Amino acid sequence: MAKQKKWEDIIRAAMDLIAKQGFHGAPMSMIAEKAGVGIGTIYRYFENRDVLIRTIYKENEEKLVAFLLEKYPYGQPVRECFLHIGTGAMDYFIQNPMDFKYSEQFHNSPYGAVHRRNRIFASVGQPDIFMELYEKGAAQQVIKKLPPAVFFNLAFAPIVWSVRDHIQGIVQLDGALARLIVTSCWDSVKI
Repeated sequence: MAKQKKWEDIIRAAMDLIAKQGFHGAPMSMIAEKAGVGIGTIYRYFENRDVLIRTIYKENEEKLVAFLLEKYPYGQPVRECFLHIGTGAMDYFIQNPMDFKYSEQFHNSPYGAVHRRNRIFASVGQPDIFMELYEKGAAQQVIKKLPPAVFFNLAFAPIVWSVRDHIQGIVQLDGALARLIVTSCWDSVKI
């Protein structure tokens, strides 16, 4: 088994177990078994479980940001950028439900609390389009002057909840409903 394949198998196994069973339900031994590798192999790639958990989150975050940047409407009004980010995030997570489930586990754990306090949606080496959107909107006085955490709660938490409900089969999100949700979020933060 090539090194890259082993690494990917470990990542996939950990994501799957953690998404379904939480961090406590996914010990390294179980991850190794699911990945088809010895437990010592995991420690060749990841110093410890915390490093594995944070690495997976960082990679998922970078994939989301890259997806959002593909057709980002640079130079357009804040509203258009907001709609792009909101609908893009919904599209990405609906297409990648395992990434969403992992993100949910991460954000609702002590890992996520530390991450959120240290930086809101910032990716090392990636533009922080979420914070840039907030700062640009505040500077142009097109969004309400709120603490960043409150802005993100009003602007993006309903999107996350809607994606969660879609993945759980509670609501069926289509393009029209997704856009309505995102425009409603915009309405909650615009001046």
